[in-house]
Amino acid sequence: MANQVAFDNIKLRSLSTVSLGETPWKVADARLVLEDGSVLKAKSFGASGTQVGEVVFNTSMTGYQEILTDPSYAGQFVLLTYPQVGNTGVSFDDEESRQCFLAGLMIRNLSISASHWRGSESLGEYLCRKNIMGIYDVDTRALTRKLIKKGSLIGVLSTDKSKTNEELLEMSHSWSIVGVDMIDCVSCKSPYEWVDETDSEWEFNSKGGDGSTFNIVAYDFGIKLNILKRLVSYGCKITVVPSTWPASETLKMNPDGVFLSNGPGDPSAVPHIVETVKEILGKVPVFGICMGHQLISTALGGKSFKMKFGHHGGNQPVRNLRNNHVEISSQNHNFAIDPASLPKGVEVTHVNLNDGTCAGIAYPALNAMSIQYHPEASPGPHDSDYVFKEFTEMMKKNKHSA
Repeated sequence: MANQVAFDNIKLRSLSTVSLGETPWKVADARLVLEDGSVLKAKSFGASGTQVGEVVFNTSMTGYQEILTDPSYAGQFVLLTYPQVGNTGVSFDDEESRQCFLAGLMIRNLSISASHWRGSESLGEYLCRKNIMGIYDVDTRALTRKLIKKGSLIGVLSTDKSKTNEELLEMSHSWSIVGVDMIDCVSCKSPYEWVDETDSEWEFNSKGGDGSTFNIVAYDFGIKLNILKRLVSYGCKITVVPSTWPASETLKMNPDGVFLSNGPGDPSAVPHIVETVKEILGKVPVFGICMGHQLISTALGGKSFKMKFGHHGGNQPVRNLRNNHVEISSQNHNFAIDPASLPKGVEVTHVNLNDGTCAGIAYPALNAMSIQYHPEASPGPHDSDYVFKEFTEMMKKNKHSA
């Protein structure tokens, strides 16, 4: 009897903390309005407000913080298909850039607690501090199926109750990622030197550099820090330059090679960068990743096109056509290159096995190579790390033949 009275008192005290008209749990307070007219209700976390962007889905099972800080997601809402997110909190050591550039994060379940020996704060606290909107209790499976069927959709995410669904729908119809220069807002503003290599505790290829050193210029179109670390681990001394850095200034630096980084958006929207790449090709060895791959291909005369829903995730199978090996790769892009548009002499070296799209090229006559995925993959598969070695071998061969 005494235990029952004590239990009733606990219940009364708990109920007394909830005001009339309130609920002891969070209710839906955010809307996602898609350009096809769909309206999804969800619960918000992180920042509040109204934001427009392109909705894409990512199939990675780990690495949500690396995804959040990948500049290639600028202008996009990232829908994570893995259902439970936030379990390990956030660690400052896992960031891929200086800030979060994506439009927002969409997940199924938000972990109510975070536990990790390197964790410093919760995912919600992190998004608040970075001013990034997030929603949870979203039927991510249904939304992913919609995106697969219809393709990537423009959406508007809002916690503002004063805005009508019709107003948000109109916002979605007035915005596009196609033909927009997304690189300018993510690139660095002035050159700097990068010296950090992959930490020894995370080093996964002890056969990296052979003692040779190479001075390279890395164009920042939204570069990920682990790409820079892998290049240093293979013996590169790096000067990172902005996307607007003139080719003439690069060539004055007399580099052993030039690296063109990953980045967001449409390669056809940055013709000024394409012209820069044209001026560099044939002068020094050039290596590109993702956006860098698209820019090299475009500079060679290739044509890009918008994919239906793109490739986003750490489990994309790629076939290396040179040795017939299959690599599991990390990818993040919504545009691709039509291989039929590439000129004679350009070799397609890799293809995506899911849809047959071009995943890598080489042009030996101009000492150029590129891939449409992330060989540094942090976190993710390391099957493709060898391409950094191929870049250094290309630079070494060029130096010896000079």
